[in-house]
Amino acid sequence: MDFNYSQKVMDLQKKLEAFMDENVYPNEARYLEEIGSGDRWEPIDLIEELKAKAKRAGLWNLFLPDISGLSNVEYAPLAEMMGRVYWSAEVFNCSAPDTGNMEVLHMYGTESQKEMWLKPLLEGEIRSCFSMTEPDVASSDATNIRGSIVLDGEDYIINGRKWWSTGGGDKRCKLAIFMGKTDENASKYLQQSMILVPLDAEGVSIKRMLDVFGYDDAPNGHAEITFEDVRVPKENLLLGEGRGFEIAQGRLGPGRVHHAMRLIGLAERALEMMKERSGRRIAFGKQLSEQGIIRSWIAESRSEIDQARLLVLKTAWMMDEVGNKKARKEIAMIKAVLPKMALEVIDRAIQTHGGAGVCQDTFLPFAWTIARMLRIADGPDEVHLESIAKMELR
Repeated sequence: MDFNYSQKVMDLQKKLEAFMDENVYPNEARYLEEIGSGDRWEPIDLIEELKAKAKRAGLWNLFLPDISGLSNVEYAPLAEMMGRVYWSAEVFNCSAPDTGNMEVLHMYGTESQKEMWLKPLLEGEIRSCFSMTEPDVASSDATNIRGSIVLDGEDYIINGRKWWSTGGGDKRCKLAIFMGKTDENASKYLQQSMILVPLDAEGVSIKRMLDVFGYDDAPNGHAEITFEDVRVPKENLLLGEGRGFEIAQGRLGPGRVHHAMRLIGLAERALEMMKERSGRRIAFGKQLSEQGIIRSWIAESRSEIDQARLLVLKTAWMMDEVGNKKARKEIAMIKAVLPKMALEVIDRAIQTHGGAGVCQDTFLPFAWTIARMLRIADGPDEVHLESIAKMELR
């Protein structure tokens, strides 16, 4: 395994770091101010301004190998940098769920589907959501999904109730990739299909936005959406009937590397804040950084972050060298390991900050929320641990 970076990647790292220093970190307060004023679900002027700058700087669509020319290993450190500020990935058109949806369209879409949806997504003109999870069933087992996709002449009729459709609250969100059943009598993993549904189609209704530990995550949000007798052309079906699981597996591999590296960015920033805070606060006659428990937290955090990063890089290397299918155990491992690691580091940083760690004066409460949510999003830890055990015991 070789994790050395090419000159191209090192140049991109320097360029991205400079962009973050000049345009992202100084605007964190402005981002919060814009969200807190007016309509929270309107696109933010700051993001649109920075997207234009990122495009001009050549820091655009870095996640997609066929466009950026970057492998998973090469993209990983760039995703880590973006993860340091939770909203910054959108600036570079590298944020979920659009990245996963763009990968799906790129890999499985027809030319007309790409022209209609992939092109504007790649340009950052629209956004999208992924409608798979349902409130009425345990959706961690996707065979439980009840949403239906029924052929009727030249159209499919779609019915279902979905939630946690991230991005569904954004007024720029124009497309949902809907997963549902086309044939309940087919074998277990061939019943499901995926289809492209315009959000302005008749019968599509956003019922409410879901909070995560009290955060609404505006202007993107997490939507509960109902699809009632929604009619779309049969040409909107992705890849073919019964191919939903195949598409889902192709979609999730790279996305888990992206999430994992962004979590490392969050954890690194939390550790930096812990060190800075402990170096200037005095309790019981000495700096916090001289207290044994704080020193232990710092040492444990550094060790855990570096261990996790190496596991993600190994996974990315395997995906590049032998493909996602052969790397599926490692992909499951990073999904189970990274959120817990980030939670531990962020929690120590919160504890080091005391009251400041649990209020709006730092990014730590929302960082904790992101890490905790990712123990469930894209499948709970327990599902991934079961998959790992099954592969180990073969």
